[in-house]
Amino acid sequence: MLDHTPKRRQQGWGKLFLLVALSAAAAAIYVSKVSSEQTATMDMPPPPVAEVLTIKQEKVRIWTRFSGRLSAVDQAEIKPLVGGELQQVLFEDGQEVKKDDLLFVIDPRPYQAVVKRAEAQLASAKSRAKLAKDELVRAEQLVGKKLVSESVYDAAQNEFHVANAAIDEANSALAQAKLDLDYCYIRAPFSGQLSRAELTVGNIIETSPNAPVLTTIVARDKLYAEFDVDEQTYIKSVRREQGGEPMPVEMTLAADDSVSYQGVIHSFDNRLDTSSGTIRARAIFTNTDGALTPGMYANVHLGAAQEQQVLLVPERAVGTNQDKKFVYAVTADDVATYREVVLGAHHEGQRIVLSGLSVGDRVIVNGLSHIRPNSKVTVKAAETDQHVAVTE
Repeated sequence: MLDHTPKRRQQGWGKLFLLVALSAAAAAIYVSKVSSEQTATMDMPPPPVAEVLTIKQEKVRIWTRFSGRLSAVDQAEIKPLVGGELQQVLFEDGQEVKKDDLLFVIDPRPYQAVVKRAEAQLASAKSRAKLAKDELVRAEQLVGKKLVSESVYDAAQNEFHVANAAIDEANSALAQAKLDLDYCYIRAPFSGQLSRAELTVGNIIETSPNAPVLTTIVARDKLYAEFDVDEQTYIKSVRREQGGEPMPVEMTLAADDSVSYQGVIHSFDNRLDTSSGTIRARAIFTNTDGALTPGMYANVHLGAAQEQQVLLVPERAVGTNQDKKFVYAVTADDVATYREVVLGAHHEGQRIVLSGLSVGDRVIVNGLSHIRPNSKVTVKAAETDQHVAVTE
């Protein structure tokens, strides 16, 4: 009988070695998997930091913005009313002058001579009128005594009326002569800033319908801002004015919005432009810092008569998806969710929220491009600004 013991021992040892090898391989696979998971966990970035602002109601005044241009309240072209030699120019180019300041002098001597002649003619007419009156008194006495005929009295009376008419004519001629003499001294019709002198001393000026412009003057203490408003805004403004609640008006320059000017609506045009659906409005502003001048472009803000309670969201929190606006709202467990919103008027970095958000919602205000919908974020409170006005 054969002994199979060594062969069996060899088979047992083989199975043992196989079992050990399988166990070692399994352990290696497990360690590799755990190591990979740990490495993946270590490589995963932390949630992005998101500045979050809580939406709340704010009391604001809604403003509507219009583009306009400044124009002078008073402006004039200075033209001569009498002819002659220009003797004096009494201002510098661009000078500020007061009302009635002397600007030009035209040679007054010919007009002084006309005044003297008119004065002499008036004196002569008065002398003739005195003589005619004396003759009329004598004729009246003689007629009463029936020493002369009625025709003599009528002639004396007529002569007296003619003499009085001559006085009136002489007075008129004298007034015109004095007026022409006064026109030799050209004065500022109102306070303002002058342009340059178009003619210099020594030029001969002729009066005609095409008389030369000597200079121009523009009042700069107050200016109009002229702009076109839509029909709805016009109706609101007129009704507010009638109700005793004027709509406030503010203005900034298109080239520099660092200074704001306060004004009032001065007038509206008398008809609506049917082609554009707008009406021309004029607001008047005081030139507080002297920087305003006619012709400047301006941004005019027409405010609502009363303040309103609205929801505001910073413009930097708003994203655009084709033609839709959206924000990222943060849930209670700090997950960013996509929220479509409908927005209204603008205001200094903010927008009115018409729909899509409610009081208490938290929205992300920075780095929207780094946020993914339904992803975790690290919340950081955003700084808030004080806002008091809204513009459309």
